[in-house]
Amino acid sequence: MDDPQPPHEVLVVLTTWPADRDPEPFARALVDERLAACVNVLPEMRSVYVWKGSVEHAAERQIVMKTTRGRVDALAARVASLHPYDVPELIVLDVAGGSEAYLRWVGESVGPEPGARGWGAGARTAQS
Repeated sequence: MDDPQPPHEVLVVLTTWPADRDPEPFARALVDERLAACVNVLPEMRSVYVWKGSVEHAAERQIVMKTTRGRVDALAARVASLHPYDVPELIVLDVAGGSEAYLRWVGESVGPEPGARGWGAGARTAQS
């Protein structure tokens, strides 16, 4: 019987990063800890936003992370712990479709979801 659902429900997670800080250790930690299959660091951009009642301007980078629904809470917690902002952007987007091979790769590249077979048996977590 064919299962129409992909083996892993893939999500795209967005955050921003200050342009004057190196995003590499942040991105590397998320991938090393198997919270994200891939982290893209986009070129510097200008952001205009309201913060504490004032319009602010900042040079930032957009960070794009690919993960699964089962790992998104752990990813969000790790982003919050590593991020230099008091209130970092964290936007989670559902992926409506895509290459089955790519979606499978994302699922295989992040750690297993809690409760999945093999969880804890050498799996790397945000605490490792």
